[in-house]
Amino acid sequence: MSDAQAATSRRAALKFLGAGGGAVAASALLTACNGVQGNSGSGGAGAFPSTPAWRFTFINHVTTNSFFVPTKNGMADAAKLLGLPEPQWTGSAEGNVSEMANAFSTAVNGNVDGIAIALTDNNAFVEPTKRALAKGIPVIAYNATAPGNYPLTYVGQDLYLSGFQMGQRIAKDVTSGTILVGISQPGGNNVQPRLDGITDALKQAAPGVQVLSINTGAEQANELNAITAAYDGHTDAKGIYAVDAGSTASIAQLIANRGLQGKIHAGGYDTLADTLKGVDSGALDFTIDQSAYLQGFLPVLYMYLFRLSGTLVAPPVTDTGLTFVTKENVGPYLSANSKFEGGPKTDLVPMPASIPLPAATTLTR
Repeated sequence: MSDAQAATSRRAALKFLGAGGGAVAASALLTACNGVQGNSGSGGAGAFPSTPAWRFTFINHVTTNSFFVPTKNGMADAAKLLGLPEPQWTGSAEGNVSEMANAFSTAVNGNVDGIAIALTDNNAFVEPTKRALAKGIPVIAYNATAPGNYPLTYVGQDLYLSGFQMGQRIAKDVTSGTILVGISQPGGNNVQPRLDGITDALKQAAPGVQVLSINTGAEQANELNAITAAYDGHTDAKGIYAVDAGSTASIAQLIANRGLQGKIHAGGYDTLADTLKGVDSGALDFTIDQSAYLQGFLPVLYMYLFRLSGTLVAPPVTDTGLTFVTKENVGPYLSANSKFEGGPKTDLVPMPASIPLPAATTLTR
């Protein structure tokens, strides 16, 4: 087994364990809170004792990006379930690390009760994390984590593994030539591991493919221009892909605008409206769903339990998953148009008549 394959196997096992731990913790809390009405901290949620109205802060790298609409929905829903104030949503609109670090310091200095942060940089958030923990403020990483930092846990996708699996998927369609891969923040911990995974997978599965990365920028409104310019300069590309939500939606728009359906392979990440339409129309071969809603919902639950138990209930590492959305299974995403994926509908989403068989577990006793 190669080093890359061994690393992939380890990540797969951690994904299972993390998702399982997160599911158990969330299930237990939801059971205890069944039927709870919102409170202002004067009474306990469900079977839990009375708690203060704990204030949580989420620090984000692209605060206005539409990918995080379901994350904010999850954050607000969890707070309402527990009778807490809706967490503050702050950070930077354009991936500015200094702005995020300032927001982090403001939260620490303001003695908030818990901080969830996307650790998009390896260095800028280490000292603020240490200061927060020293003051008894739990810190959880969501959406992106960083080696050498000290969050209590990470809630989000295994980014490298998702990129590796995407690369394997690309290799089924493209075996030689150039592919373009849009990336909103090159080097950022939220997207760079995906690009690295794609590159490593293609080196194994399709070494004749050349990966040309395209910096699309952190501003969602400009990503279509960047993707279009890149394609116009490489019309011989065999595929156009992306490792972030905005770039993926832009690829779907480009292919629709130019009538390229069926003429070039394409795919990417997340479930923005244009992306789902692109999958449905055949403009995109696939997109990858990472459960953005859970990236808001679970950190609130975990910070609540951590404080409620006086640190005894340690939050588990939780991989929020990887689902390839294709023309075959995109229907429910479109028909539900639910807040769980960033849509406007808040009503119950009907269960299907049967549940597709998931991959068999690789764990042994």
